[in-house]
Amino acid sequence: MITVERLSKAYGSKKAINELTFTVPDATVTGFLGPNGSGKSTSMRCILGLDKPTSGRALFDGTPFADIADKSAVAGSLLDAAWFTPERSGRGHLRALAAGAGLPAGRVDDCLELVGLTDAAGKRVKGYSLGMKQRLGIAAALLGNPRHLILDEPVNGLDPEGVSWMRQTIRRLADDGCAVLVSSHLLSEMQQTADRLVVIGKGEMIGEYGLDEFLSGGASIVVASENNAVVAQKLHSMGVEVTGNADLLRAEVPAESDESELRRVIAHTCLRENIAVTHLSTETQNLEQRFLAATAASQEYRSAESTRVHEGAL
Repeated sequence: MITVERLSKAYGSKKAINELTFTVPDATVTGFLGPNGSGKSTSMRCILGLDKPTSGRALFDGTPFADIADKSAVAGSLLDAAWFTPERSGRGHLRALAAGAGLPAGRVDDCLELVGLTDAAGKRVKGYSLGMKQRLGIAAALLGNPRHLILDEPVNGLDPEGVSWMRQTIRRLADDGCAVLVSSHLLSEMQQTADRLVVIGKGEMIGEYGLDEFLSGGASIVVASENNAVVAQKLHSMGVEVTGNADLLRAEVPAESDESELRRVIAHTCLRENIAVTHLSTETQNLEQRFLAATAASQEYRSAESTRVHEGAL
């Protein structure tokens, strides 16, 4: 497990991250989300010891990364898809990394096969597409068969097949016991991949959530009946927030409540009042909608239209 404790990093008077505290448990995918400039990449670099934090620390199974002897077996990372020597081949790049880490040369071809680059292994990296470089970066991260993975925008530049492959690879690694911390702006992919979320904005913690917990706050019950005015009045009297008109009502599911229970309450209310229900369904916001609502105050650049939409989602 990766444990981040009150991690801060300042550049002069500017705080890039401030007092971040969260965990990345084993056998899970933890999505690391935040608007541009929120401090995700800085956090990852500090966790790996590439940047020295101003204060706080990150521990891998209770030990700072700097104090770990066999680093490649403890953590693998993909932070930058462009950190290659252009004239080297993909195989040559991995062999150099393996030699530097004291890893067997045979591991190189295993990792190339794992990421689907066997046929391109002898080609110079300068001729690789961005998607191929992302795959090579994943191969490098996996050389030491690490117990923890830190991946910054791993689907960047991948085509749909590559995105699907990356999702399945990340999921399989977590299922095999790895603690995976992954950032991505493709929130639809994160919704399919992550078990948990850490959300930050402007370098500050917004929250740490289970995926279902984060999504649960955006559910509502849509109702159409022969007397919406009476249904709305009854729900208001129970403390349920209701919006809509004579044609369609929207009842917001209270935080930490079960949407199925609210559906039953609405159905029983209509039955008691002898009101026919013509439509009853649940609508849930997706991860993108919930993320935009949670980070609305932390967006660096916001248009007037996005401000209106975000405030309406809150």
